[in-house]
Amino acid sequence: MALERFISGRWRNAALILAAALVLSGGIAASFMMAIKERASLKPEDPRIEIRKSERTLTLFDGDRTLRTYRIGLGSQPVGDKEIEGDGRTPEGDFRIFVKNPNSRFFLSVGLNYPLPEDAHRGLRSGFISNEERDAIVEAHESRSAPPQKTALGGEIYIHGHGSGSDWTEGCIALEDDEMKELFDAVSVGTPVRILP
Repeated sequence: MALERFISGRWRNAALILAAALVLSGGIAASFMMAIKERASLKPEDPRIEIRKSERTLTLFDGDRTLRTYRIGLGSQPVGDKEIEGDGRTPEGDFRIFVKNPNSRFFLSVGLNYPLPEDAHRGLRSGFISNEERDAIVEAHESRSAPPQKTALGGEIYIHGHGSGSDWTEGCIALEDDEMKELFDAVSVGTPVRILP
């Protein structure tokens, strides 16, 4: 009886507003929890990555289905294909992840198998690398192992964290840390990565 008088009195509007807020917040909370669950359960069966340098995007696919698109930062000279160590360019082509590094100085990282055989042949023709270095790069590609990372062609090209707000890397692809965590958990060694101009 006292509750009825309380609600029917001058506090009726406040009680209705409070009830509506609780219902709405429950809906918002449920939506938020569904979004968190969706992010936590991102486990593609057939993952692949496509990077569009001109658009500054990295898209994660499961087969042909788009799962996520992230904003990225690139090398300090983002236009053009990587040619030599220190040129600040992000390489273009078809790569694969050859290593996952949970202890990266850039939060988390996954390494790409750059340089590719075509880079090695170009490097040899240009006089940047030796026959032995070219052969080691080609052999690594054929055996699906890590190519030499310390040649005049450059190396150590990673997708990593620490921010996508600008083109600040030495040729790597940078994401925000929370997005890098999601990507890191979704991909495995061998995941294909296509980098387009």
